[in-house]
Formats: sequence, structure tokens, C-alpha cells
Amino acid sequence: MSIRKAAVAGLFYEGDPAALQQHISELMSGVSSKKTPIPEALIVPHAGYIYSGPTAARAYHCLESRRDEVRRVVLFGPAHRVYLEGMALPSVDRFETPLGEVPLDREAIERIVDMVDVSVSDQAHRDEHSLEVQLPFLQTVLKQFSLVPVVVGKCDAASVAAVMDALWGGRDTLVVVSTDLSHFLPYADARQVDAKTCDRILAKSGSLSGEEACGAYALNGLMRSQHARALDVELLDACNSGDTAGGRDRVVGYGAFLLH
Repeated sequence: MSIRKAAVAGLFYEGDPAALQQHISELMSGVSSKKTPIPEALIVPHAGYIYSGPTAARAYHCLESRRDEVRRVVLFGPAHRVYLEGMALPSVDRFETPLGEVPLDREAIERIVDMVDVSVSDQAHRDEHSLEVQLPFLQTVLKQFSLVPVVVGKCDAASVAAVMDALWGGRDTLVVVSTDLSHFLPYADARQVDAKTCDRILAKSGSLSGEEACGAYALNGLMRSQHARALDVELLDACNSGDTAGGRDRVVGYGAFLLH
């Protein structure tokens, strides 16, 4: 059995299982218990937990009512470590974090592997953090689930949308798009840019740029998918690293959204 080992444990989040579990519990307990609609899809940031963890927790808190229901997570995130055209799937059987192993849904992966702009590349997955940082949250919130991890590089939105629609299931499936917002702007500028980006996401724009969101290719595919077009988008939380654990000269923006 082949396993994709954790690449950023000890960097983006704690490498010690007990410390990691405690940190996630603290982040989740910091979320107000306001009732939210049941999510079919989430948009979640992917920075280090000290930076974007509170925003990510706001999204994952919405899953508590679906803890026993969700059995498969379809996870899309941008490529940071390698240049990638199209979408990359892994060849492995499991992804590992300090909290344990997550089985991949190989049947679903085989179903999309021959679609337009889809390839298999373990190199694209090996060091990629945008997908990995979501897993400990999912392992904490959900009881048991399989994973379809897709790294999205430069890619036509229609191709991404087609893959999403092919994977979108019933009540047992959750779609997650991993993205941060603006990068390395001064605090006040970032707030203005990110506010406009959030408005565009709420309007289900399918033409976001990489300057607005590093996961723009995945986001544009989501917004052009048949399933997402039938859903409402709700902003759960937005901030930037200057609000959490960083300076304010060069910040990264974060937003959490619920599609229902």
C-alpha cells in the first residue's frame, strides 16, 4: 500500500499528534455556535494554522451536523511547488497526517483520470501544502471519509468544472476548494482588494485572477460547475495575516465561504 507522507507537519501545523489535536480543538471552540445552512461545498484558506486557522475553523465548524453523513471529500487546491498545466491526481492509496491515514477513493479517481486536462503526478502532490493542511481539520470534524485530492494548475475553468460535476455526489459527498486571497500587499490595500474579491465570489464570478486568489483556477471551475450554479454562496469569515499572527507591511488574505 502506497502512502503520501505529510510534507508540512511541523511547519504549517504541529507535527505532534496531541499538540495538533489540541490546537484544532482550540480553533474550533473559538467559533461561535451560530446555526448555518448545511454545506455542499466549502472554500477554505490554507496557510499555517497560526495565520489562517481561525478562518478555516469557521468553515469546518459548519460540518459538525454532517459528521456522520459525509463519507467522501473531493478536495481541490492550487499548485505551489511545481509548475502544472491541468489537474494532477496522485497514484498512491492513502494520504498521511500526524492524526492518521486517509484512504483515497481510487474508484472515483479512476473515473476522472482520463478526462480533459487530468493527469497523474505524484510530484505535484509530494510537497503541496494547499491540500494537506485541510486534512487534520477534516479528520477531526468527520467520523470517517475517503479523499479525492486534485491539485489544480493552469487550467481552463470548463475542464475543472467538468471534473467537479463528475465527482459531485449526494449527501455523502463534500467539495472543498482550498485557496488564500491576496498576497503580500500592505494591510489596508489587502483589505480593499480582498473585500472586492469576496464580493466577486459571492456573485459566483468565474473569472478570478491569481492576484485575487491563489486558487483562482479551482475557484473559477467551482463557480462554473453545474452543481455550484444552483447553490447560494455565503461568506463566513474574512481577515488577513495582519489580524492573526503577522505584521501588517505584507499580508496574506483569507476567506471562508459556504455553498448551500
